Amino acid sequence: MAQISLYPLRRHFRAEASSAVRLYRRGTLVREGRGLAFWFDPNSVSIAEVPLATRELTFLVKSQTADFQDLAVQGTVLWSVADVAKLADRVDFAVDLKTGLHLGKPDDRVATVLNGLVREFADSYVKPLGVRAALEAGLAPLQARIMAGLAAEPTLEQMGLAVVAVRVAGLSPSSELARALQAPTFESLQQKADEATFARRALAVDKERAIAENELANRIELASRRADLIARDGDNARSEAEATAAARRIEAEGDAATKKIAAEAEAARIRAVEQASADMEAARMATIAQLDATQLFALAARDFASKLERIDSLTVTPDMVSGLMRQLGLAQGVKQLPKG
Repeated sequence: MAQISLYPLRRHFRAEASSAVRLYRRGTLVREGRGLAFWFDPNSVSIAEVPLATRELTFLVKSQTADFQDLAVQGTVLWSVADVAKLADRVDFAVDLKTGLHLGKPDDRVATVLNGLVREFADSYVKPLGVRAALEAGLAPLQARIMAGLAAEPTLEQMGLAVVAVRVAGLSPSSELARALQAPTFESLQQKADEATFARRALAVDKERAIAENELANRIELASRRADLIARDGDNARSEAEATAAARRIEAEGDAATKKIAAEAEAARIRAVEQASADMEAARMATIAQLDATQLFALAARDFASKLERIDSLTVTPDMVSGLMRQLGLAQGVKQLPKG
């Protein structure tokens, strides 16, 4: 945008280096160039400022395919000024002599021209094709067609415009058409997903069956080993019981033999003791048999006295004394007979 300084009777104009300036006085071009600065009389001049920097135009146009489906084409066009004089003659770039702003909207005029051309070239590419063919072809052919069409378009050369580049960012159908186009693919993908799910489930069932069979085989193997272990434990217990019984039998036989030997020894001892006692008693009886009545009475009294613990009183009758005396006298007489 140009800068205009206001002074009494005169004004000063200064433009940026990226802008071309054309100064007219009473309808006649008197000065032109880039980045000019000059004094002017606002009552007799008009000024046009044409920006020379490359600018970008965003477009969004709709085209119809051979099967009557709408496609939206979106992208950008980079354009610049190739001939200032031609563009200034066909598009109004006049500026306000107080503010320096354009009086009209020259960029909108250029945008209208470029949008119309882009729509024309996009239609020429899309209309012969079906919607699926156009979408499957991608963006590159469409972009090349628009770029080639703009480069060969005489209108742009006549207006002094040059297209630097074209970029197509999207070629998209309507939302309903997009869903319809996506449906077969979606169904196919869904079918593949279902098949993958079924295959995964079948594989899972096979794996579960294999796991169950493996577990059953393990259980059978464990049961068989357990049965073998129980049988071996039974055999071991039976062998241990037999060994214990045999040991106890041997021990019992040994105890019985020991007891028998001890009993026989005890019996022999008892027999020997009894025999000795019997022999002693026989000898004693033989000795007693040789004693007379007085001696027997004395022995009886001695034995009787040995068994008495205490004698509280003793009663001696005359009969006992007389009988004892007679016995004593008889005994003394018998002993004295040899002396007489």
